Amino acid sequence: MEFPSGLLYTKDHEWAQAGGDDTVTVGITDHAQEALGEVVYVELPKVGRALKEHETFGVVESIKAVSDLYAPVAGTVVAVNDAVAGDPSLVNRSAYKDGWIMRIKLADKKALESLMDAGKYKAYVETLK
Repeated sequence: MEFPSGLLYTKDHEWAQAGGDDTVTVGITDHAQEALGEVVYVELPKVGRALKEHETFGVVESIKAVSDLYAPVAGTVVAVNDAVAGDPSLVNRSAYKDGWIMRIKLADKKALESLMDAGKYKAYVETLK
């Protein structure tokens, strides 16, 4: 299981990568995709949608379960990964690269401070076993 440094994580198993232009790329973690199994559907949010921190923005459906997706930070959706809608298994094959789900324009940069770094997230996942 991967826990890339340079990313930030939530207890809901989303990851966030801050960009230099006040945007954050969001996806689900390797732990989440592994727990879900084969992903068969991803519901993407609409570009332009304003999201509150922890607000549900979509779902990931696998052969085992359906899970809500939660915004790690507040902001406005500026891009979605249409490739994931066409090939949901990208989430399984490349959770941290090609399987990203959306990009958000941050409402407040300080919101990133509430997220976990890789070490803290790895320790958190260990408590779930």
